[in-house]
Amino acid sequence: MPFADPSAAVVQALGHLGLTLFFALLALLLPTATLLWWLAQRYAVRGKTSTLPAGAFLLIRLASGFAVLVGAAAIFAEIAEALGDGPRAGQLDQLFSDALHASTAGWALQLFAWITRLGDTTTLAAWGVGVMAVLLLRGRRWLALGWVLATSGNALLNTTLKALFERTRPVHDSALVHADGWSFPSGHSSGSVVVYGMLAYVLIHSLPPAMARRASLPLVLLAVTLAFSVGCSRVFLQVHFTTDVLAGFASGTAWLAVCVASIELTRHYGHTRATALR
Repeated sequence: MPFADPSAAVVQALGHLGLTLFFALLALLLPTATLLWWLAQRYAVRGKTSTLPAGAFLLIRLASGFAVLVGAAAIFAEIAEALGDGPRAGQLDQLFSDALHASTAGWALQLFAWITRLGDTTTLAAWGVGVMAVLLLRGRRWLALGWVLATSGNALLNTTLKALFERTRPVHDSALVHADGWSFPSGHSSGSVVVYGMLAYVLIHSLPPAMARRASLPLVLLAVTLAFSVGCSRVFLQVHFTTDVLAGFASGTAWLAVCVASIELTRHYGHTRATALR
């Protein structure tokens, strides 16, 4: 029976694409991340032949971070507004979730059940403690502080947002994975963006300069792939709606932009002060 609502038909058709849609979106996301990385390297990182002062590059990085923050916050606000306007967004969410789950093979669901563990609270907490310990042992106290504030701050932010919106989770198959608590926004999605994004940032700033230049793009792409895969796994496993995950990506990206900008400011003024004291 044909759908009277064209948007519902489109949503269901997209859901039936299953893994094809996942890989298509990932294939679009990675080149986009590569382009943004290239632009950052070209215009926001001071090279040996650069004529602009270091402060100018700091301003470019801060302006870029502010643009990311505003864009991500705007996306989150649009999703939250759509959910608050009535049951329409929830109905489309449920339609997509049902079609996606029904069209995905059992082995793929098992794989996503493993992938989703990378965004579990225990996994992200282990990363948080482990990286903090390594940074402190290496004497990188300010970077360790930035790492702790980023990871723990996002956890507090997500808990607050969940309590504010109080959205019920979709019904899901507890044989694969089970989740309790409120659904919006997805903590796995926001946590993965912040933890794996910050991990890439910390590694880039901890490696020797020559190695960091070679490894920066692979680290960024790996972080993007991990965060995207964890977020998508929540929809495939029906423990979150698509809008939950999109909102989690948006809130996590906004918080990551705030934290990276704050660390960059601290690094810049710390370096300026150290130079002035010589």
